Amino acid sequence: MDLKEEHLLGDQVETHWYYRAKRSALLAATRNVPATHVLDIGAGSGYFSRALIRAGRTQRATCVDLGYPGDSDALESGAPISFRTDITRSDADLVLMMDVIEHVPDDVALVRDYAAKVAPGTHVLVTVPAFMWLWSGHDVFLEHYRRYTLIGIEAVLRKAGLEIVAGHYFYGGVLPMVAAVRAVRRLTRAGQAPASDMGRLPAPANALLAGLCAAEVPVMRFNRLGGTTAMVLARRG
Repeated sequence: MDLKEEHLLGDQVETHWYYRAKRSALLAATRNVPATHVLDIGAGSGYFSRALIRAGRTQRATCVDLGYPGDSDALESGAPISFRTDITRSDADLVLMMDVIEHVPDDVALVRDYAAKVAPGTHVLVTVPAFMWLWSGHDVFLEHYRRYTLIGIEAVLRKAGLEIVAGHYFYGGVLPMVAAVRAVRRLTRAGQAPASDMGRLPAPANALLAGLCAAEVPVMRFNRLGGTTAMVLARRG
């Protein structure tokens, strides 16, 4: 989770439709991936690692983020979580890179670097923002370098030495709304400082969007057409 977004959402993080949906998508995408140790790159607060622990999908997690003030350790539901600014090697059997590689100039190098730190056979789940035509002040605010097509992110992972297991788009149901909002904002916010699209919502709107995304999760694996996020499960060969 991006720490900038966590600050904006405050105590609504756990209930916000966007993160509820991505949590559900993560759990669905890794349903058949055995994981005793999760390595969460660019983890921020560790939201997604904590979700896997709470769901009984892993026994421990290591969260890596350059934004941490220092190394520390904690517990989540009795399971250990290590927060580190860097690592050299890991025995993790599942690596998460949730909305991370769009933040660096060389995405292939970043993925290759962390893939080299885990054993062959380790699964890697990657999510990235989709489609450059959706580029907006939101991306500038979050310091993105690019957005991706599904074919594009799969090519990046292959160049980094990974094998593709499955790939699809997510948030397909909200894509028309997001596209419309961003088109309007390009016209009405020209010249203004970049800002995130993420924010607190009234309960009815939050519930509506959460329900729309929840209905998409069971069929998302078939969606190679469009969404605001591309999600790929890969494996180190």
